Amino acid sequence: MAVRLCVYLRTWPEKLTELLTQRPNVTMDNRKPPEFSIELSADRSSVKDVVKEGLGILHTIFFHRFFTPIYPSSHDVLDLTLPYVSEDDIESLIETKTTALVRALDTASTQQSPQYTSKAGRGSIVLQFLEKKRRKAGWFGVKGEEETVWENWVISVTLTSARSETEAARNKTSMETSLQKAAMKVVTLVNAERGHIPPITTNETNPFPYQILVNPRTDGWTRPF
Repeated sequence: MAVRLCVYLRTWPEKLTELLTQRPNVTMDNRKPPEFSIELSADRSSVKDVVKEGLGILHTIFFHRFFTPIYPSSHDVLDLTLPYVSEDDIESLIETKTTALVRALDTASTQQSPQYTSKAGRGSIVLQFLEKKRRKAGWFGVKGEEETVWENWVISVTLTSARSETEAARNKTSMETSLQKAAMKVVTLVNAERGHIPPITTNETNPFPYQILVNPRTDGWTRPF
């Protein structure tokens, strides 16, 4: 019998209160933004499950780091019940990027393409949260805003291949276990690692921009692409 796991989450007022009453102790200008790594495994024969896993984890992260009033929602991924952010822009972005990752994995498994940096059977998605800062005046006195990264989430996906029904069952169990561990790790990290979150200094609906990169090169994650 499948075991169902529901990840319980804080409400929007609680998240906002914590953010507004908290100030970082260390300036982000003097250190590299934190990077959190999440590992997932998926069976190569079930592409839909790969997409579902990516969707589930990304939505879980967004639920805790998207500081905009949202209507709490959830969806089932394999045998887990995970939070879901019902925002059209976020839904579209996540689906587009996870689908791109699956295509990249499929391409890399048949031939090593220079377009992708991942090895066959393994790929990654990087979710970045950004902060808008006032750019200092340069030689020509030009000012403006620039976006800097204050948090990175690296989600690595490893594909497995089954040569028998026994291996297929084992892979499915491994996939469910990795997703459960990943979901709980996200919840633990977002609650424990909060000191680096920038204060909200804008009246914009979404104070912190975000972006998702598929199989990026590692020499540039701290800069927006």
